[in-house]
Amino acid sequence: MRIAGINIPDNKKLEVALTYIFGIGISRARNILKGANISFDKKAKDLSEKEISAVREGVEKNKIEGDLRRAISADIKRLKEIKCYRGVRHMKGLPVKGQRTKTNSRTTRPYRGRRTMGSGRRKMEKK
Repeated sequence: MRIAGINIPDNKKLEVALTYIFGIGISRARNILKGANISFDKKAKDLSEKEISAVREGVEKNKIEGDLRRAISADIKRLKEIKCYRGVRHMKGLPVKGQRTKTNSRTTRPYRGRRTMGSGRRKMEKK
């Protein structure tokens, strides 16, 4: 089955299978299935044409895939342009939502390759 240009796996429960679409998580998938009066445990291969069209309509009501990706990138671009704190963190490639940088996020741009000392003491020079 194909919804919004994404192949939905046939052998998984429908509530899990819908999460393969970018922008639909488990709670939104459940809301879509509730709106279409379809059981969460039903598999994609067991759906009738009427049920498939109801699921498609429910999915199309939400912002998903390309539209959502464009909206997210536009939001980030706006934050960068106004140079707010979050925008500056995006520009520098640092964590945006308050995570620590001393020990974690060593793979982000400014910290890449930087290592801490092996031990606190310096080694004695040999004469």
